[in-house]
Amino acid sequence: MLISAAYAAGEAAAVTPPGAGQAFMMNMGLILVLVVLFYVLLIIPQQRRFKEHRQMIDAMKKGDKVLTAGGLIGVVDSVNTEKGEVVVDLGNGVKVTALRATIQTRIEDKK
Repeated sequence: MLISAAYAAGEAAAVTPPGAGQAFMMNMGLILVLVVLFYVLLIIPQQRRFKEHRQMIDAMKKGDKVLTAGGLIGVVDSVNTEKGEVVVDLGNGVKVTALRATIQTRIEDKK
């Protein structure tokens, strides 16, 4: 019984822990993997949404049905690109002026 315990202790002593340089490189590798995952899973999709929103705002024209950030649904009456404003007709003669950036989406009418 004593011989087997000594043999097991000898094998355990043969396995050396990684040095400080190796441990540092393993940690840096893990951090690099996390940064790449963060970029691929969060930043790229967000940039794609911003680009699609910018294209939608740039293509906005009179007669488009839109949803504002405040939850108002109306039809675009006029677009002022210099001031960055849009006049939205909410119906019954009610018109509001909103910033172009606050238009969330264009609503497609199903026919």
